[in-house]
Amino acid sequence: MRVFSRVIACWRNLFRKKDVERELSDELAYTFDALVEKKIRQGLSEAEARRWSAIELGGVEQLKEKVREAKAGYYLESVLRDARYAGRMLLKSPSFTTIVIATIALGVGATTAIFSVVDATLLQPLPYSHPEQLVSIQSDLPDIGAPDVGMSQPEWQDLQQSGIFEYVSPAWFDENNLTGSAQPARVRIVSVAPNYFALLRAQPELGRTFDPQYNSPGYLPEVVISDALWKRSFAGDPNILDKSIRMDTDLYRIIGVMPPGFDSPGRNAEERSIEVWAATSFYGPPLPDHPARNRRNLPTLIARLNPGLTITAAQLRLDALAASLQKQFPGDYPNGWRIQLQPLKEAVVGNFRRPLLLLLSAVGLVLLIGCVNVANLLLARAGARAREMAIRRALGANQGRLTRQLLTESLILSMFGGIAGVGILFAVREPLLRLVPENLPRLNNLGISWSVLISAAGMSILSGIIFGLAPALYARRLDLIQSLNQEGRSSTGSGERTRSRRALVVTEFALSLVLMIAAGLLLHSFWDLLNVPLGFNPQSVMSVRTRLPYPNDTSIDKYATAAQEAPFLHELVRRCGALPGVEEIAIGDSASIPLDESQRALNTLEGKFFVTFEEKNSGAPSMLERSRVTPAYFHLVGIPLLRGRLFNEFDNDTTPQVAVINETFARTYWPNEDAIGKRLKSTRPDSPWITVVGIIANARTQSLAEQDAPQLYLNVYQVPAKHLAIFLRGRVDPASIPDRVREQVQAVDPTLPVFGAQTLTQTLSESLSQRRFSMELITLFALTALLLAALGIYGVISFLVSERTHEIGIRLALGAQRRNIFGIVLGHGMGLAILGATIGFVFALIVSHLMASLLYGVKPTDPLTFAAVSIFFLGVALFACYIPARRAMKVDPLIALRYE
Repeated sequence: MRVFSRVIACWRNLFRKKDVERELSDELAYTFDALVEKKIRQGLSEAEARRWSAIELGGVEQLKEKVREAKAGYYLESVLRDARYAGRMLLKSPSFTTIVIATIALGVGATTAIFSVVDATLLQPLPYSHPEQLVSIQSDLPDIGAPDVGMSQPEWQDLQQSGIFEYVSPAWFDENNLTGSAQPARVRIVSVAPNYFALLRAQPELGRTFDPQYNSPGYLPEVVISDALWKRSFAGDPNILDKSIRMDTDLYRIIGVMPPGFDSPGRNAEERSIEVWAATSFYGPPLPDHPARNRRNLPTLIARLNPGLTITAAQLRLDALAASLQKQFPGDYPNGWRIQLQPLKEAVVGNFRRPLLLLLSAVGLVLLIGCVNVANLLLARAGARAREMAIRRALGANQGRLTRQLLTESLILSMFGGIAGVGILFAVREPLLRLVPENLPRLNNLGISWSVLISAAGMSILSGIIFGLAPALYARRLDLIQSLNQEGRSSTGSGERTRSRRALVVTEFALSLVLMIAAGLLLHSFWDLLNVPLGFNPQSVMSVRTRLPYPNDTSIDKYATAAQEAPFLHELVRRCGALPGVEEIAIGDSASIPLDESQRALNTLEGKFFVTFEEKNSGAPSMLERSRVTPAYFHLVGIPLLRGRLFNEFDNDTTPQVAVINETFARTYWPNEDAIGKRLKSTRPDSPWITVVGIIANARTQSLAEQDAPQLYLNVYQVPAKHLAIFLRGRVDPASIPDRVREQVQAVDPTLPVFGAQTLTQTLSESLSQRRFSMELITLFALTALLLAALGIYGVISFLVSERTHEIGIRLALGAQRRNIFGIVLGHGMGLAILGATIGFVFALIVSHLMASLLYGVKPTDPLTFAAVSIFFLGVALFACYIPARRAMKVDPLIALRYE
């Protein structure tokens, strides 16, 4: 009941204010009259009674204020009153208000944009039930330095039966040929265990998923498709269930459709945007009936831990399991074996964590610099309002009341700035999304969610408090007598306020230099990457992809062997080579596309390539990445031959297999020897020896940052490949060539899709997308911070000149040279800039070491970058100080003294 009464009283005080004030006036009048009557009864005259009654009661307005303070809802009412007053004061200074709101909008908008990316990528949990139980399993062979070598089918079964996991499933990404429509299409497919959807606890929007208990050989004749494929290829047919589709000549029945937005937990954009899920037990056609333990052809495993089991405890049990299996099967583990668990979210995020955290830190510094800049402006404004605040203090306003008023103004500015920043972010959302690299994990989740809006509101409030502290603290130390006596005459202001503003400018410059040097290092690194010698020539080269069928029944595979595939390849080379503008043509597998990391993963379809070397007695195999190409490949991409020979027309399925290697491969495996004529072979049973016939120059075909990666090339006419890339050099039209190549491919085999047309220069550009994204944003933030810092020092020096106009006039009147005035002002500003640069230089040395992994070819302490950025930085500061210094030099002493 008491709470209800206070609510009613609060409502009356807020919304029936006139009635409440009238009642308060009537009550005070009644109290005053009663006191007067009492004094009269005590023998005083009416005039004396009124005088003494007024003295006893005190000031009427002060008494009313005390009564108001005791009323329910007073605090809310005073906040609203402060807000109204702050609004009036800010409207009186539209230029100041606009500048502050724009500065905060810039900082909050940029911070919110980057936070939305970090939130979607790093903070939000994976969109599966109990995502903390989901892990990725990685298998390493440490003795030969082979990380992430995959798993074999027997090892997968060992893990499933270990009691550590509720479910374990391989996830074998591939492409497939969807036929039966007007044009064969390429679809992204992942082969999984039947328990895959039970592991993720994902439910379809239509139909059902696979039976987790299925354990028969081969593939289930059932598939689950994505919502996008259902709508694109089947027009959203509600009767899609139990309909059949043909992929790679195999017939499957559609049993379910996953909901919109469902993504597989893949490592890149291709592996996440799956269109078809197929289930298998990973033995039986087209795989071996009895897979070998040491044939690790399952590239990725994910699992769900048993309830209550932590990753740390599971890792300890896995270590014991690995040790036990090595003792039980020593012949299958000659090089050691290690299993590592990683939270599935970490595997999905991959190497994006550090760049995103760097960007968030950078944009946080921009927001902080903006707050410091606004604090400087507010401090200058507080100095101009010193007399107003002194009068309010003299009239009885307490310090807390003034502090609250100043903080209210700051919070109003920050909230309007935050609203403007978020509004701008909504307006430019689409252009900003185009800057985000397509391989960013969980890109589909990127958006302005409630968590992002709440964080934006929090950043706005925090910003208002940060930059509102400066004028609030200044008001607390205000000298009333000095402020009240300061009327009409300019002054140099309080020493404390001047020192505070200088300290803020130094802080701005220090933070800005840290960002500038970070951006300079990234820019230098990116420039070096753009200018590294590639070792190949991407100009005028285009790649177009196709895929040969991989039927479950290997007996009907018309491209099963090199002899069967060779006629198709020869005919394709003949037809595509005759296209207008084509000067050279070659064919390779997906791994042969230079710098196309997303497609190189498809090379694991046939398993990791483990080899042994002749004349080496260690018996330890080595894991290699191989590419299979036609003889014309090396000339087409411009990789020169150093020794030996390249592939030729006599190398085919009937002749001994040959290989071409690069310099690094030769130095790594045959140091101080001639690699020509050396032999190696796969560890698979009955594999033939492969003879090295040629050595080519090193080329950065795997990564721009790696020049010395060993590279092995096999002849595709001897070792067939299913995933093919057709390379064309010449004056071809990138817009029309895909259709022309499609005509030629389907003239040979009408069931094959053609897709993925791209110039090598585009591939090169996309390989730099992640670095470009970080570099562009850091540079943008750094330039913004530099602009804010320059405005900050310009404002301080301009304010200093205006405050010291009288002093400058006296100096000039007494004979000071104008160049001396110019030097004093300029030296004062540059002194602040140099001090800030010195402090920033020290912090930049620390930050640069933290971002060392993001740099290529540039040391974290690169003297050229540090020197160039510092000189440019001080140059901007010099320009910012030059304008007010020149204005000070032009002061007319007569005018300056007249107005004093």
